[in-house]
Amino acid sequence: MNPRLDALQPYPFERLSALLRDTQPNTAQPPISLAIGEPKHPPAEVARVALLGALDGIAHYPPTQGSEALRVAIGDWLAWRFNVARQAIDDKRHILPAAGTREALFSFAQAVIDPSRPGAAVAMPNPGYQIYEGAALLAGAEPLYLPCLPDTDFLADLDALSAADWDRVQLLYLCSPGNPTGAVADRAYLERALELADRHDFIIASDECYSEIYADEDAPPPGLLDIAHAGGRDDFSRCVVFHSLSKRSNLPGLRSGFVAGDGRVLTQYLRYRTYHGATLGAHVQAASIAAWRDETHVRANRDRYREKYAAVMPLLEPLCEVSRPPGSFYLWPAFDTSDETLTVAALRDENLRVVPGRYLARAAGGVNPGENRLRLSLVASTPDCVEAATRLARVCAATTT
Repeated sequence: MNPRLDALQPYPFERLSALLRDTQPNTAQPPISLAIGEPKHPPAEVARVALLGALDGIAHYPPTQGSEALRVAIGDWLAWRFNVARQAIDDKRHILPAAGTREALFSFAQAVIDPSRPGAAVAMPNPGYQIYEGAALLAGAEPLYLPCLPDTDFLADLDALSAADWDRVQLLYLCSPGNPTGAVADRAYLERALELADRHDFIIASDECYSEIYADEDAPPPGLLDIAHAGGRDDFSRCVVFHSLSKRSNLPGLRSGFVAGDGRVLTQYLRYRTYHGATLGAHVQAASIAAWRDETHVRANRDRYREKYAAVMPLLEPLCEVSRPPGSFYLWPAFDTSDETLTVAALRDENLRVVPGRYLARAAGGVNPGENRLRLSLVASTPDCVEAATRLARVCAATTT
């Protein structure tokens, strides 16, 4: 077996299962889960209809690069959403469909990391999506953790590494809006990241799969390609973004997303993916085209999340240190009680599942930035989210008395 597998840490939900193994839920209450970030809103109807209408496509092998129609739809959406001149996007050179961002974020590191370079490293937000860490380890690189703390507005701290460590970095993962913090990187932050990439010679992988869930309808989060284009960055040099229909269109089971950006890098990544074999069937591509070309369901999706935040925040604010994030569908509250203690009590006393914040982060410099926090995924219905907050209030009251 590949010895690098031994470096992988248990996934957060494995740790959660172990923590709760001997905990009996209070079955007098119906179960509610705010643990997994799986959207529960209805899937985009336009995509469902297109999917059913293209099922004959399962009779053919799909091309790795996807259909021209899909790449054009993605290019049109990118240009519209991120204020990029349409002619600046070469649909064949700058866009690659992917079987969801999880697959692409992982495989990208395998393609771009050179493990033979001394001190090969990958920088990433902490807390963050554990795929970044696993991708780095299996590519033969050292993960370097950038803390996401209140004093940086929960953005990955770009000042956390020395110049010598930045020189070792070959790939920087960013996530905006962030998982689990919901933090949104502004233009100045992304410009700073690009300056570091130029100075220290690395690629930025910007995970933007939550980009279409945000609080202010008049202030959508900027994207890395937007910043690159505005700065005149030829061929989107050093910039690669990852987008998905899972959160935007409530289609996590479709496994459809895309990678876009640096043409030189994506040419080589396409070569890798030809062997990797993660392609989208024609029916999935048809559904994806329909979804990328429709914004009505996306706006309705944001409205549903805004309704939940408006209902839940007044219930949680007296309990803990919490604020409505500018993006994503998470809350990242801090408590005076151990996050593991609260998690066990929530299931035992209230049949409520949550995730301890420490499971989504790593101890670095003696500090785990997720300790005594919970990640709450507001994916359930509004009434269930309100009920969950009410139950959490009872848990907090019981654990502090």
